[in-house]
Order: sequence, then structure tokens, then C-alpha cells
Amino acid sequence: MRKIILSILGIVIIIASFFLAKQIANSKSRPKAKVEKVVKTVFTETVSNGTVAIIVPANGNLRAKRRVELYAEVQGVFQKGNKLFKAGQPYKTGETIIKIDASEYYASVQSAKSNLYNLITSIMPDLRLDYPEVFPKWQSYLSGFDLNRTTPPLPEMTTEKEKFFISGRGILTNYYSVKNQEQRLRKYRISAPFKGILTEALVTEGTLVRSGQKLGEFINTDTYELEVAVSKTFSDLLKLGEEVDLVNLDRNKKYKGIVARINGNIDLATQTIKAFIEVSDPDLIEGMYLEANLNAKQETDAIEIDRNLLLENDQIFMVRDSVLDLVDVRPVYFSDKKVVLKDVPNGISILTKPVVGAYAGMLVKKYKEDTAKLENQ
Repeated sequence: MRKIILSILGIVIIIASFFLAKQIANSKSRPKAKVEKVVKTVFTETVSNGTVAIIVPANGNLRAKRRVELYAEVQGVFQKGNKLFKAGQPYKTGETIIKIDASEYYASVQSAKSNLYNLITSIMPDLRLDYPEVFPKWQSYLSGFDLNRTTPPLPEMTTEKEKFFISGRGILTNYYSVKNQEQRLRKYRISAPFKGILTEALVTEGTLVRSGQKLGEFINTDTYELEVAVSKTFSDLLKLGEEVDLVNLDRNKKYKGIVARINGNIDLATQTIKAFIEVSDPDLIEGMYLEANLNAKQETDAIEIDRNLLLENDQIFMVRDSVLDLVDVRPVYFSDKKVVLKDVPNGISILTKPVVGAYAGMLVKKYKEDTAKLENQ
């Protein structure tokens, strides 16, 4: 009997505990989480349309404006000169750069000049007898004839008889043959056409130089040209003589150049046009990389902003009564980092820095207003 009573009592306690636990669970209230509204601070500026200079960036490597590739037109042994024929060697105007051994050819030139002299001498008796009026000038010519100097021009022939007589004796043929040999003799010596420096040397003293062989390259270091490729969109906007800002690769040195030449055709592959910028500076070196900023156009009633502020559908964010809104714009030029916009209303406040997760209707506060409140406290 006692066991039955204890069993019934245990069941009652379990049932009572179940209902009590259920009642306690139902009576428990969960506090609702409070969602705080986050108002982001944004950077803005007031739009003031004006004239924006469209700068077209371009780059390239410097090349000397005046350069000469040195080629041999004759054959011979390269003789040692006053200066070593090495890259980096400077030369003055008219100074000998290359001298090729011409002793053998010089002897043949002297022989030809001697033959001409003898030929003229042989006709002097006939001139004295048949043409006494022209004899003095030919006598004077022989007196001034020097085998160690350039052959002087023949005396002017004034009459037909004189021309026929001189030509019939073969004097004109011999004279022009000698002049041709003298011209070729000059090619054994290559002089500097201007003040400059040797940038390439392909032969050394004692080398056998062959006709048509390239010997080196010589440049003038006073003036350089920068060849840049510009989009055909701005081909009609480039002007000769326009000043261009240049900067080196490290961006620690700036130079001033001018547009010297503009190519007359457009590259079919890249649809660009070549412009040549002339620049002079003692620090410039052949092959140096420079970046150029070409003033292509002045766009009126426009503004310039960062490219990351322009949305895909040609819209930008503006702030109207502490709420973000969208405004339609018309982009007219894109650079690497900037974009030029038109049709932006004057006086509105636009974002100057992008906001993560921004959307139309988002509550924001301007950075300037927030700063003003802190200063008043």
C-alpha cells in the first residue's frame, strides 16, 4: 500500500512539474533588439561649372632630333685618329671621326692629276700659234696648278673654236675624271657634321672596313624629340608650336617642350596619330622615358571628378536634404583617373569620395556640417 501511494505521489509531482515548467516558459518575454540607424559622414563639394582643360596624356622615349648613321663608302683599313672611336666620345663640328687608309688610292689620284697637267702642257704650243688670244689664261692656269691641292676649275671657254679644240684633245674628259676621283678620295675621311657625341661604335682601329659597312651612329645632344601617339579624336585639336608639359619616370623633374611636327596619317591598327614634341635640356639623354600632357581642348560649362564616382548608367550621387540622390550627367572625356562631365546643375552638392554601399535615399551627413558642430562645442 505504501508503494502504491509513493508511486501515485511521484506521478503527480512529475505532472505538476511539467505544467509549472510550461507555464514559466510561456510567461518569459524576449526584449526586442533595437536597430540603430547609422548615418554615414560623406565628403561633398558644391558644383560650379567652368572651363576644364582636357589634358591628353602620352608617353614615349627621347630620340635626338639630329642623328647620323655612319657608313663606309670606300674600302680600307681604319686608321687611328686623335680620339678613340668609342661610344660616348664627343666631337666638334668638322672634327675627323673616322679616317680610312687612302695611301694607295691617293697615289692613283695624283697620277690622274699628273696626266691632266701633262695633257694641258702638250697643247700649249698649238694654243700659242692658233689661238694666241686664249693662250695667256691657259698659261696662268698651268702656273697655278698644284698637284698637292684640289684641281682648280678649268678656264672659261668663250668661243666655239676654243671649246672644240680643248674637248677634241680629251682635256674635259680627263678633268672630270680627276674631279670624280678627288670626290671619292674625300670619302676616306668622315667628319662630324655638327657638334655631338658618338652613341654607337661598331669598328675599332686597325679593322678592315668594307664599302657599305655600318660604322656607328652620331647624334646631336642639344635637341631631342619625343614621339607620342595621340587618339585620332584629338588630331584636329593639336597645334604646331603648342607648349607641352613633360615629366620623367620618377616624376622628380619637369621639362617644357613644344609640338614640332604632326604626322599626316593615322595608324590603321591603333587609330592614333603620331606627334613629335621637341625639348631641350642639359639633363636629357637619348632613350630617356618621358610622359607628356598635351593641352588638347578647353571644355566649357563642365566639371572634372574622379572616375570611380561615375556610376555605370552615367549618374553620380548628390546630397539633397541629408539624403543621397542620383543625378544624370553627360561624360565628355575620360582619362586614367578623371572624367569630365557636362549637364551637371550648378549649386548642387555632389560626393567627392565614394561611399561603400551607397544607394538613393540613404541618410548621410556632410563632413563640413559635422566639423562645424564640433568646433562650436
